[in-house]
Amino acid sequence: MKVAEGSPVPTFTLPDADEQVVSDASLRGRWVVLYFYPKDDTSGCTVEACEFRDDIPRFDGVNATVLGVSPDPPKSHRKFRDKYDLNFTLLADEDHSLAEEFGVWKEKSMYGRKYWGIERSTFLIDPSGVVRKVWRQVKARGHAEEVGIALTELIQGG
Repeated sequence: MKVAEGSPVPTFTLPDADEQVVSDASLRGRWVVLYFYPKDDTSGCTVEACEFRDDIPRFDGVNATVLGVSPDPPKSHRKFRDKYDLNFTLLADEDHSLAEEFGVWKEKSMYGRKYWGIERSTFLIDPSGVVRKVWRQVKARGHAEEVGIALTELIQGG
């Protein structure tokens, strides 16, 4: 399955860095930025996370929740969050089931070796649980600002 703009968000329940359960149902009534990234504390993922961290006031100002999702376990998320003072929730999709539902679990290739992993992607979900904007094959640097601008335009009806 590949989630597209206009699709309802798939049902999910995942643990966060503190092993508290977060579900799609608990997010209703707020805008949600759901971004998938490959691995905690790697160069591109750190750039992206820190840019979301720095832009949190923009997202908070429009009642939006930022959620980062990777296959890393909660313990790894705690270390990553604490090392970079991340001020948003990281979700552990250890069996990559949510990534598969969103169509971001892909076969990749590096140095001639094939493996499965996350295709960096972001989904902007409205307060009723409908995906309003999708970014696939995201470049980490500058992406948080791009998402913030799109969110503001959607809220303002643009």
